[in-house]
Amino acid sequence: MPGLHHILDDTLAGHILSEEEALLLLTTKDQAIFDIAKAADKLRAARCGNAVTYVRNQNINITNCCINACGFCGFRRDPGDADSYFHTDEVIRQKVREARERGVTEICAVSGLHPDFTGDSYTGIIRLLHEEAPEVHIHAANPMEVAYGAKKSGITTRKMLERMQAAGLGSLCGTAAEILSDPVRRVICPGKVDTETWVRIIKEAHSLGIATTATIMYGHVETPADIVSHLKILRDIQEETGGFTEFVPLSFIHYDTPLYRQGAARAGATGREDLLMYAVSRLYLHNIDNIQVSWVKHGIKFAQLALLAGANDIGGTMFEESISKGAGARNTDYLDPAEMDRMVTDIGRRLVRRTTLYKAP
Repeated sequence: MPGLHHILDDTLAGHILSEEEALLLLTTKDQAIFDIAKAADKLRAARCGNAVTYVRNQNINITNCCINACGFCGFRRDPGDADSYFHTDEVIRQKVREARERGVTEICAVSGLHPDFTGDSYTGIIRLLHEEAPEVHIHAANPMEVAYGAKKSGITTRKMLERMQAAGLGSLCGTAAEILSDPVRRVICPGKVDTETWVRIIKEAHSLGIATTATIMYGHVETPADIVSHLKILRDIQEETGGFTEFVPLSFIHYDTPLYRQGAARAGATGREDLLMYAVSRLYLHNIDNIQVSWVKHGIKFAQLALLAGANDIGGTMFEESISKGAGARNTDYLDPAEMDRMVTDIGRRLVRRTTLYKAP
């Protein structure tokens, strides 16, 4: 196999990385990591220009009650727990009114799998959000929630997606992917859909014209080979459907998670691993234009550095964040666009507001 710098030069010239080459880059442990980041930044500039994009959005988590007990999650609760919640329609309406007052263009709604939820629950929530703010894009649910709603209502996942779309769903969250390797999933999230089902539901959404994001959650029990395999699955889907709007690496927040407390997972990714996750993703995912850095997972200082290693998007304002906070992350609720602008101009880039689908608002 060619050497690392030869691979980087070829990739900048249009070569599509193989899995073996991606693995070599991802496992680099010396000063060459900065050469990889530099190559990724060059590719980002060629593909996306000088802009760093963001969306003015708000999260609304309807409930933290969940039938699953994923080992990486510090968010879920059982019904009846002192700190469990399940928002009423009126509370949801109030949150939507607050979102509209804040000038958001996106509401993101993902929740626990409440034992009382059915397919009608999901369509009802989406319809309520859409009716309360018809001008706002509803980015909601994920393949696990689609599968759960479909099963509880005795319908196919495609029919579930059609009903959600009719209720006002604008795009589907590409979360619940974690690591698309069933041996890993059996350790970290045994109650979630398997890889084949996740892929099928994403493809069904794309076939209906429902765009989705794509994610990975890394830094726990997976290997570098698992990461590359995950990226290949995403690249193949994009080649077939073109339905991914962005790729979002999500670094494992370990502090308050069962997986870490039981000694079954490491203490999250290292800085080297985080940097290479962004850089190699940019170099490998030649058909996904937008790489989003999660300031919620990394904090704003590393998020700025990731923008120099292949990322071109800084996510959203959020206004309300519960899932990462439940795992032990801090300062996750809101990022002021003024602070985003300070981060971006400091590295010679330009902050540009976008919609969920990467259009001008």
